[in-house]
Amino acid sequence: MEIVYVYTKKRSEFGRQCNFTDRQAELHVDIFPDEKLACNYVHRNPCHVGIQCITEMSEHEVNTKRFESESRGMNHVEGGWPKDINSSDIEQTMRFRKKVEKDEQYINTLTSLGSIMERCIQQNNSINIYEEYFENIAYASSEEPSAKTINVFRDPNNVKRTATSISWYPEDAHKLAVSYSVLEFQKLTANMCFDSYVWDIENPNKPEYTLKPISPLVCLEYNPKDPHVIIGGCYNGQLGYWDTRKGSAPFEVTPIACSHQDPIFDVKFVQSKTGTECFSTSTDGYVYWWDIRKLVEPAEMLYLVKNSKENKPMGGLVLDYEPTMPTKFMVGTEQGAALLCNRKAKSPGDNIVASYNQHTGPIYALQRNPFFPKYFLTAGDWTARIWSEEIRESSIMWTKQHMSSLTDACWSPVRPAVFFATKMDGSLDIWDYLFKQTDPTLSIQVCEEALYSLCIHDQGRFVTVGSHEGTTTLLELSESLYTLLRHEKNAMGAMFERETKREKILETRHKEMRLKERSRSQQEKEREESTESKDTEDLLLRMEHDYFASINGDIKDRETKNAHIYQMFDEALETIKEDRPYCVDDKDNSFK
Repeated sequence: MEIVYVYTKKRSEFGRQCNFTDRQAELHVDIFPDEKLACNYVHRNPCHVGIQCITEMSEHEVNTKRFESESRGMNHVEGGWPKDINSSDIEQTMRFRKKVEKDEQYINTLTSLGSIMERCIQQNNSINIYEEYFENIAYASSEEPSAKTINVFRDPNNVKRTATSISWYPEDAHKLAVSYSVLEFQKLTANMCFDSYVWDIENPNKPEYTLKPISPLVCLEYNPKDPHVIIGGCYNGQLGYWDTRKGSAPFEVTPIACSHQDPIFDVKFVQSKTGTECFSTSTDGYVYWWDIRKLVEPAEMLYLVKNSKENKPMGGLVLDYEPTMPTKFMVGTEQGAALLCNRKAKSPGDNIVASYNQHTGPIYALQRNPFFPKYFLTAGDWTARIWSEEIRESSIMWTKQHMSSLTDACWSPVRPAVFFATKMDGSLDIWDYLFKQTDPTLSIQVCEEALYSLCIHDQGRFVTVGSHEGTTTLLELSESLYTLLRHEKNAMGAMFERETKREKILETRHKEMRLKERSRSQQEKEREESTESKDTEDLLLRMEHDYFASINGDIKDRETKNAHIYQMFDEALETIKEDRPYCVDDKDNSFK
């Protein structure tokens, strides 16, 4: 530890200068002794006191009986059955036991072994007072989960900007890089500073290194293989990287024509042999893969569209990449969906493998559990949710609805049951699902303004949070929050499996209910259709009957009219025969 600490401040900040002069000593107050108190003292004459210049020490010897201990182990398995008895057959073993128990030698042997067994039991019940039985369990101690503020790093500019992203130095915990930007719509001013900084955690007064981008940095990250390289995404959509050994200006920047059209909200390095490959996302609906050795154009790109028939992309806000899954990655969108993507899909339409939708607002945080990569954490709207890749309908675990919306979240790198979440009210919540599931284990009011970014060191001891006003706070956690418990991994694995199984059962039940409802509606529809068809047949039969009835009536009316006409014709013919003497030819019935 350094003894000398140098403060760098302007002379005007120290106030008025003090001028000292030499002068004689002056007596301002003289307090005389009280004569009444002198009567309370008893004079001792002579008084002898011995004083030594070394520490007083004592010596004590005790002769105790020497006891030699030895550790032994025994692996006891059931055996010793005769060849003609099948140990897996219960009836045969029961008959053999009854036969042996009736033997007198068995009883005598068991009685003689009783004293030996009793002595062994007494030895097992004895406790070694020097053994720490619960050395790996943090909650066995009286220390409660806590966190203390180590340092506060403030934006040195007059116009305060939001600390949008934080990245730890990959080799040790003595540096951290912070990006500053204003994300409110049309809040950027002409004279606003674009600089971002690298801070030394021991010196909060002045940044150690300055990054000078061409546009405000929205996100940045250290290269895990080369700690001198920092990559950052700008507000204008360009991507650049810095080499801290070669100045404050970006070493190379992507051209505007090949960059994102919106601000780059997240950028991650991917697993590669060279350690120079990365990918970025933006709200323009694209994911670009880059090689920082050649930032002329992206190596690959992905259009974030669920359905190829639709042309509505989803804006990307956060990325997650797991090195153990080199071809898979996840994207959190501003539409509230977490997309599971495959970079090496067979066809372009198969890049988006699955979509997880349950948030009602944008997803600001997305990260896989470092111990169980199949489960991942999302934060958005007013809740944080834990998902399983196997279930797409709903999350397996989630927090309560907070009064203030969540802005960021991440898992602890050393404990699978602990995750952190920041909120708009300036508080940091630490959840430990082994300790409590309904409420956070520890809630810290870091500042009064909204917290925006969160980053945890790989050792899990230090946590940094960035606020809306550009204040970055470094917190140190208590030992119980970053010490792995003895059976924590197995317990969390069992908890995840149990919740996944429960959600699968509920999902199957919901599918059955939907299927029954669908079949019921289908039956009702068929019943209605059959009723309608029957009514139609009855109507057709009625119409046919009325039609033929009307035709038959018309035929009867016509026959009646024809009969009447024939009768009139016959009467007329008879009248003519009587009035005129015509004769009728019988051959052709003609008049002559």
